[in-house]
Amino acid sequence: MWIGGLCFGLLIGGALLAPWLAPYSPSQTDAQASMQGPSLAHPFGTDKLGRDILSRIMYGGRVSLLVSFLAVVLSSVVGVLLGLLSGYLLGWFDTVVMRVMDGILAFPGLILALAIAFALGPSVSSVVFALAFVRIPPCARIVRSQVISLRNHEFVTAAQVVGAAPGRIVGRHMLPNLIGVILVQASIGAGAVIFAEASLGFLGLSVPPPTPTWGGMLQDGYAYLETSPWLSIIPGLIIFLAVLSFNFLGDGLHDVLDPQRRRAGR
Repeated sequence: MWIGGLCFGLLIGGALLAPWLAPYSPSQTDAQASMQGPSLAHPFGTDKLGRDILSRIMYGGRVSLLVSFLAVVLSSVVGVLLGLLSGYLLGWFDTVVMRVMDGILAFPGLILALAIAFALGPSVSSVVFALAFVRIPPCARIVRSQVISLRNHEFVTAAQVVGAAPGRIVGRHMLPNLIGVILVQASIGAGAVIFAEASLGFLGLSVPPPTPTWGGMLQDGYAYLETSPWLSIIPGLIIFLAVLSFNFLGDGLHDVLDPQRRRAGR
């Protein structure tokens, strides 16, 4: 877990402190420094317009991580709400919600996100909506299964016997027992969202230029892969580290929040 937390902290710190730590403006061009390799002046090199890659990586992290955070929060809120209601009410409501979720899951997530982002046009809000939409079904199904399991526990039965309202039972007694599952799924889902956002940026369907994004930088460097490989390799490594750190963080949270795995580790 500490590896994921360390990488996550470096990525967040670099993105938040980019205005103070970045050596150059992400849009500052220099024709004389065009396509330079890594050096002391430009540790990650420069692109075809002479823009500093390190600065663009740091500022691009602000966009990529913000989009991922908003998409994960939105999908978690909607998915948890649908999962709670579906798992507790069951009946026709559960059938309708789960069939809709199955219908969404029938489409490959990235393809569906591409279609939504293309229909809405490249912007921060459209990318957030597209990525959140495809992450709702997995979250809703996991929460629903946990709620169905909790329905048979004694504390839920006791709350029903004393006449507690369904909203109180779900919000006061069930939801606190799901916090661990929700956090783990959100951290793992964040890695998938970052990868999907980078894919949209590579295809030109994320935040439009000149705003730097990791996926957009990959697309810019693709044409120069043979002559200037650092243009694509460095953003690709950053995306890889971001996804890996969220996966490590999610696995570590699972170990910490799951009593059975905690005892097995001891």
